[in-house]
Amino acid sequence: MNLAFAVLEITAPVFVLGLAGFVWVRRGFDYPTQFVTRLAMTLAVPCLIFTALINADIEPSALAALSLAAGLCYAIATAAAFAIVRLFRLNMQAYLAPLTFGNTGNLGLPLALFAFGDTGLGLAIVVFAVMAIIMFTVGLWMVAGVQNPLRVLKEPILWASILGVLALVVGWQPPTVALNALTLIGQMGIPLMLLTLGAAVARLKPARVVTAFGLSAIKLSVGLSAGIGVGLAVGLSGVPLAVLILQMATPVGVTSYLMAERYQTDPDASASLVVTSTLLAIVALPITLSFLLPG
Repeated sequence: MNLAFAVLEITAPVFVLGLAGFVWVRRGFDYPTQFVTRLAMTLAVPCLIFTALINADIEPSALAALSLAAGLCYAIATAAAFAIVRLFRLNMQAYLAPLTFGNTGNLGLPLALFAFGDTGLGLAIVVFAVMAIIMFTVGLWMVAGVQNPLRVLKEPILWASILGVLALVVGWQPPTVALNALTLIGQMGIPLMLLTLGAAVARLKPARVVTAFGLSAIKLSVGLSAGIGVGLAVGLSGVPLAVLILQMATPVGVTSYLMAERYQTDPDASASLVVTSTLLAIVALPITLSFLLPG
């Protein structure tokens, strides 16, 4: 019973805030998703990443091992997604990216924070940063074909991650005034991401729901298997292993839908995967956490 309450205390705030964004849009109130997303991804989240990394109690060796594990997990996820798309004869541009990448930002970061504290958040950010780099390079190629891989150099998330890791390794702290300002800005990140997730889901128009549920279940199984297998293979244990598994279990992210909408690669298919995998996550993530929490 205590474990059930512990899981509820972790997951309830995340889903309640997402529900708030959902209800807000369903009630007909204005929610400027494009503006809020840009604010979060170019300002709030980079500040959150930087401050979380410099304050995290992470050994450089654990940081390197987790980065390697995350990269290997996404290589496995990509290969598995490619096989699934070919097996079921689906549209490669429409399904490959959503089945590869999870919602490690909107859901993964707050869940890791509530479950494992600041150290968990710092570790989750490492996985999120690896995913973001791959998504804005390989992921764009999956959706839109030939793209300039140097585009990722324009992403504030990349530079926040690099600077945060460097500061963590050398033990550097910015002046207190600057750190307080960056921390305050970063604190907007998680609420904005969760509200935006709920608002985006409220506007999506799912199609082929039965197929999407099946694919979402397969994606979840692949993510969990990759996280457990790769994590153990590279020697992760404790909180780093738990965070890797949790991040790999996250559902399809709204970013996949936004990319499909921009390049017109069957956005309804992506919308269905976002909605069904998020609904599945409401059940799957608490169960997953119940096995990952210490004690």
